[in-house]
Amino acid sequence: MTAIEQLLDIMERLRSEGGCPWDREQDLASLKQYLVEECYEVIDAIDSGDPARHEDELGDLLLQVVFQAQIRKEEGAFDFEAVARRICGKLIRRHPHVFGDASAADSSEVLRNWDRIKVLERDAARPAGKAQARPSLIPDVPRHLPALHKAHQVQKRAARVGFDWSEARGILAKIEEELAEVRAALAAGKADALKEEIGDLLFAVANLSRFQGLNPEEALGAAVDKFIRRFRAMEAIARGDQADISKCTLAQMDAYWNRAKEGEKT
Repeated sequence: MTAIEQLLDIMERLRSEGGCPWDREQDLASLKQYLVEECYEVIDAIDSGDPARHEDELGDLLLQVVFQAQIRKEEGAFDFEAVARRICGKLIRRHPHVFGDASAADSSEVLRNWDRIKVLERDAARPAGKAQARPSLIPDVPRHLPALHKAHQVQKRAARVGFDWSEARGILAKIEEELAEVRAALAAGKADALKEEIGDLLFAVANLSRFQGLNPEEALGAAVDKFIRRFRAMEAIARGDQADISKCTLAQMDAYWNRAKEGEKT
């Protein structure tokens, strides 16, 4: 028995009569939160650089796939084998330059072909007789993606069909324009307009990041991590001075913050 076969057998037993009460109580809706958590834990493991931790978290993520496939198997919809067959077929279809007679000069052409084939697959899956609307050149983006990551994906896909800036200077000008509109909405005291303009500003900043080959989600994540690191250092410095940071004045906190920043340079 292979490890995959053993895993499938374990999950089937956990879900069976006499199995685990908790596992038997779960359904697809209840498992969504665990799927999201495991994805983020895999990312954390990658960032840690620890192969053993990465291996462990990939196993936890695989469990979520097996768990959901088992539920669908019980419903008579599909099983894990069908999931594997489907992804195999998809990879072969979308890599005609490897498994077929097509050619691709570079990764950009590979991605364009991927999107084109994806649209063709979507059209082929449409029920017979249903009116065919002109497919969008930007394929569907999962609605539950974090907004910054979603912006990055949409901008990349638009750029693949040529809807892009020619240079970073144009994006910087757009950022200045959006910032001016934020200031105007703030001065007007219009909450709805301010929300919209801040969104436009964030979208423009994300576009600059994408244009420069940077992932805005990762850039913001690094900035958040830096803030947390410096805030904790600030707290530690304050404790060393026998001070409670929550009772310090803003001027005192600014002084501790600057000391924390200076400490990173040493």
